[in-house]
Amino acid sequence: MKTGTEVIEWIHSLLPFGIKPGLKRMEWMLERLEHPEQKIKAVHIGGTNGKGSTVSFMRHVLEQAGYKVGTFTSPYIECFEERISINGTPIEEAALVEAGRQIRPLVEELASTELGSPTEFEVITTIAFYYFATIAKPDIVLLEVGLGGRFDSTNVITPLVSVITSIGFDHMHILGETLPEITSEKAGIIKPGVPIVSGVSQKEAQEIIGDVSRNTGAPYTQLGIDFNETLIRIEGRFQVFYYERMNNQINDVTIQMSGPHQRENAAVAIRALEILVENYHFDIPMSSIHKGLCATTWIGRFEQVSENPLIVIDGAHNKEGMESLEKTLTLHYPEKTYRFLLAATIEKDMGILLKPFERLNASFTFTSFDFFRAAAGKSLYEQATVANKRFEDDWEKALEEEVHALKKNEMLIVAGSLYFISSVRDRWLKE
Repeated sequence: MKTGTEVIEWIHSLLPFGIKPGLKRMEWMLERLEHPEQKIKAVHIGGTNGKGSTVSFMRHVLEQAGYKVGTFTSPYIECFEERISINGTPIEEAALVEAGRQIRPLVEELASTELGSPTEFEVITTIAFYYFATIAKPDIVLLEVGLGGRFDSTNVITPLVSVITSIGFDHMHILGETLPEITSEKAGIIKPGVPIVSGVSQKEAQEIIGDVSRNTGAPYTQLGIDFNETLIRIEGRFQVFYYERMNNQINDVTIQMSGPHQRENAAVAIRALEILVENYHFDIPMSSIHKGLCATTWIGRFEQVSENPLIVIDGAHNKEGMESLEKTLTLHYPEKTYRFLLAATIEKDMGILLKPFERLNASFTFTSFDFFRAAAGKSLYEQATVANKRFEDDWEKALEEEVHALKKNEMLIVAGSLYFISSVRDRWLKE
């Protein structure tokens, strides 16, 4: 493999191996690479929603404080390489090629054993570990869990801090049908003695995380109990709030990320950063916290791609994400009438996802997109219990029609699968 494109094509060729829970294949490859995962300092960030935003909040603050920050996130919005980045700059082609050349022979050898071929995500994770440990060598890596936690391919590290942002009903065909089952999978990232920060809201889930923490000796701090955020005011698209823990208070924290859930993500990020200062002697001045949080953006998360007409794209694709989207719209755009363009994967149920919007003055267009698990627009239309609805399977045609139909008091929200909004974002910003 001589180019980044060739490496990416090889990685994607592993997609048919699907999702295979378990860590044995990761451990096999990492042992052959002399354990790069043990050579990095990391924060491990899991949860149903809010992982990417929390990573971004932490990254911007740490950069402001002068640190070289690696991030591993998924999925990508603009380009594959952004999943593995240093200070927001995607992995360079030469490094991707070098990592691919090192790891491909191991993948092929592993495929011939009883363990079988590693999955696409396992290979991407291994490339990330190799890149951070042997090429880029950042001061710290913010490592986002791919799916679940306990058997996720990232769960081979012992981090400085573990974070669980939220618990919701997503990927239930893999993680379980009930809140305790899903929480137990997410809590699988908790390690003995490693501090755990939680933004989880459900009392039942908090109790499970607390039990795991006690059993592993992991110091546990919980949003809403040990630390809090309180809204002071809304200034246009900015939210101003204060953060409070015990007798400490940080006033006038300002973020441009929209919605109450982003204040919660920011508070979780602050608490994780405090632990880096308290336990590991990181130097993070208060000015870096204020500047970093205010500068934070995260593409595809209530991102305004057009002001006139007003168009927002958002990766809400599960029940909790849709509830957050509804709260964000009513907080920041209460005077608007909403038009939605939605697409989702086949396991989603629009009857459940759209409950928060049933009483809003809104219209809904359901569409599809080029992805092997994409649902047909007609199928989503038939599931939906909203009144004002239609479907158009050609998403480009649907987008054009919705933009053309926008009236002065209306806004368009494009939401659903991150793969879908990535396509829409790319098309819109190129025009």
